Amino acid sequence: MPESWVNSGVDLHLELAGAGGRRAALITALRDAVRTGRLAPGTRLPPYRALAVDLGLARNTVADAYAELVAEGWLTAVQGSGTRVATRAEPLPPARTPKKAPAAPPPRHNLRQGQPDATSFPRPEWLAAARRALNVAPHDAFAPGDPRGRRELREALAGYLARARGVRTSPERIVVCSGFAHALRLLFPAVLTGPLAVEAYGLAFHRSIFTSAGIETVPVPLDEQGARVSTVDVPTVLLTPAHQFPTGGPLHHDRRTAVLDHVRASGGVLIEDDYDGEFRYDRKPVGAVQGLDPEHVVYVGSASKSLSPALRLGWLVLPERLVDAVLAAKGEREAWAGVLDQLTLAEFVTGGAYDKHIRRMRQRYRRRRDLLVTTLASRAPHVVATGIAAGLHAVLRLPPGTEASALKAAAWQGLALDGLAAFRHPASTMSTMDGLVVGYATPPEHAYAAALDALCRALPPA
Repeated sequence: MPESWVNSGVDLHLELAGAGGRRAALITALRDAVRTGRLAPGTRLPPYRALAVDLGLARNTVADAYAELVAEGWLTAVQGSGTRVATRAEPLPPARTPKKAPAAPPPRHNLRQGQPDATSFPRPEWLAAARRALNVAPHDAFAPGDPRGRRELREALAGYLARARGVRTSPERIVVCSGFAHALRLLFPAVLTGPLAVEAYGLAFHRSIFTSAGIETVPVPLDEQGARVSTVDVPTVLLTPAHQFPTGGPLHHDRRTAVLDHVRASGGVLIEDDYDGEFRYDRKPVGAVQGLDPEHVVYVGSASKSLSPALRLGWLVLPERLVDAVLAAKGEREAWAGVLDQLTLAEFVTGGAYDKHIRRMRQRYRRRRDLLVTTLASRAPHVVATGIAAGLHAVLRLPPGTEASALKAAAWQGLALDGLAAFRHPASTMSTMDGLVVGYATPPEHAYAAALDALCRALPPA
């Protein structure tokens, strides 16, 4: 019977080459592995019997090689502890690399939008939900599954979105993805084609996805009631109706009705980006547009703002006619979100921990928003914060022509934040707005007051 490699101990890859016999080749290979640092000091080597089987050598050959290297000081052998790389056997110094120009120091304060407070992730509750989910997970959860996503999560989402966001759907019409950008890549160009109407201010990163897909984007002007949808003349529309990004404010109810009339009449679809709809402070809840017409709206949400972007979990709520096409675009399993996180989020939602976390963070972010507003009122009353009734950021409106200088001053103060110009569609014809987009959710709690102090020092004078 041929020898088995199944239980041969610790794996060790060695290339035996050169003249002088197998023993000499083994000694050279081990010595080089230690000298170059591939085998670090203290690393335990396989028992000589196991290594002999792996390399096809006689046991005595390996035992003699180990003994010689121990005598030379490359290895140590202690009864009951095995053979290890000697701690005084040091690797060669690393190869020299060209010197780089000194990098600018990182900002001391992060006020960029789009990020929750990473220190507030509910670790104990998430861990408890993961344990409960794993304890009851069926065996098929660890096999190739449904490209829609785990049934447990889709059922949990269908119930939660109906209750909290007014979404009308069933688990069969939900497809789990890894976030909003992934959702866009699933939709375009395999399922939907251009041109696509988008708000005149939005994320350049999202526009780059459309550009890469060969989709033309047409900017829609904005005013105090949201996107001016009466100007839209293409069938497919992408909006942030609960809280326009980044300028703030919900889409007026008359315009919600108007955009749905438009996509129905043109045979198109509205893509609803509900990126932070759960975080509202001093306004009534604004439900999802999807609830008004589920067959003409693609609703997209994620856990990126509510929990953490590190989870890479999002969802599409689709009209029935688009489900199969999106699943075909999703394709191979490598694009699927991790099953363990899906099961944990399902338990987190159904067990009530998600609602508790949202309420806790809503209160925390509201306190931060209030501190931003009161700090501006006392130290920079000429600067108005807008879009503050909901969300995780505010826009500080600045006098015309002062945005660039304010950003430069912010950099001097060690602040990371963006100006409104970074979000403007390059083809937009609406009047330019100067302002700073301040993400008040991002800094850890202990650093927030100092970040606001630096912000006030960067603002232009009255």
